[in-house]
Amino acid sequence: MYQIGILIYITLFRFIALFHKKAGKMVKGHQETWTILHEKMDQNKEWLWFHASSLGEFEQGRPIIENIRANHPEYGIIVTFYSPSGYEVRKNYGGADIICYLPFDTLLNVVRFLDMVKPKMAFFIKYEFWPNYLIQLKRLNIPTYLISGIFRPEQAFFKKYTAPYRSLLKNFTHFFVQDQKSVDLLKSIGYSDNVSISGDTRFDRVLDIKKNAKILDIAIAFSQDSANSSKKILVAGSSWPKDETLFIPYFNEHPELNMIIAPHEIHEDHIQAIEAQLTRPFQRYTKTSPEEVSKCDCLIIDCFSLLSSIYQYGDIAYIGGGFGTGIHNTLEAAVYSIPVLFGPNFKKFIEAEELIACGGGFSFDSKESLETLLDKFLINDEDRKEAGKMAGEMVRIGSGGTVRILQTINL
Repeated sequence: MYQIGILIYITLFRFIALFHKKAGKMVKGHQETWTILHEKMDQNKEWLWFHASSLGEFEQGRPIIENIRANHPEYGIIVTFYSPSGYEVRKNYGGADIICYLPFDTLLNVVRFLDMVKPKMAFFIKYEFWPNYLIQLKRLNIPTYLISGIFRPEQAFFKKYTAPYRSLLKNFTHFFVQDQKSVDLLKSIGYSDNVSISGDTRFDRVLDIKKNAKILDIAIAFSQDSANSSKKILVAGSSWPKDETLFIPYFNEHPELNMIIAPHEIHEDHIQAIEAQLTRPFQRYTKTSPEEVSKCDCLIIDCFSLLSSIYQYGDIAYIGGGFGTGIHNTLEAAVYSIPVLFGPNFKKFIEAEELIACGGGFSFDSKESLETLLDKFLINDEDRKEAGKMAGEMVRIGSGGTVRILQTINL
């Protein structure tokens, strides 16, 4: 049934790609995969294969990739993606030798891909359970690992009527999971000897990002002016329109607060929509200077790849996405020891729950509850600093997963 189902899925996907830009990029990328492999695959090397569904999963695997690259340069590294949101952003990533889409999970594709790559080890990051790939990897005796895995009771593995799907798990050599709940769930279906808690490798990643954070002259000028005027800075990261309808009115009404907005989407219509809501002076990052930005109250980040460094200039962080499909990366802000605020959709994010538990993260579900939190941190410096300290400490304590994984796989 699965073999028929995956063929139907591919056919429908190719049809949708005629009308859908993102799907079209995937189809084009899949067509290029075999050419990329043919041109770049060095058969004299041993290869380590990392697969990530999208960008977030890739960031979880990145600390391991870069540690291996630094300490075991003799290995070739291939990274595959399922989603364009991962591939398009990281297709030029310098830490891997080959980056491409993962060919669809048909028997023919799987045999062809594994015959070309011949991986010494395979690493699936957090999710992604492709039956044909997993079964074939097991048949070829290729060690296969799940990194930063997380399991929940509602997943098919833990339902009585999905035993065939559950059997896929036997193809993994070892599960590196994020929490004890995942350990207990795997144990309940017979997996205990090859399961260990490694935590979330993103903790290691954000600590490394902090250590190598970009020095941004415009952001420095903006933050220094705020400090000189005794104003606090709210950094709103990865914001969506719903988020902006909550924090922009508060900013407009509170002159003691300055703000940096780094929206999730930076197309012109969205930037203009943000600007239309602002009643205090603002500047765009790409169109200002240190001299000009010191005269405004709001800095809009209208370019990519700066957010993880921008948080260092903030006193409070607002993480977007909590009123949509889910919050974005809270750890990028928490590592700078500032309080982290986010909307109600965080239940699938262990790190957000841990931030709340330690007193470094705060969730809100309305404009009024957000205002209460912001009032608290603007009025009481001690509360703000203590919450920030707890957030930073949580990241520090949660780090070390990369080392634990590498010690176990023993390259």
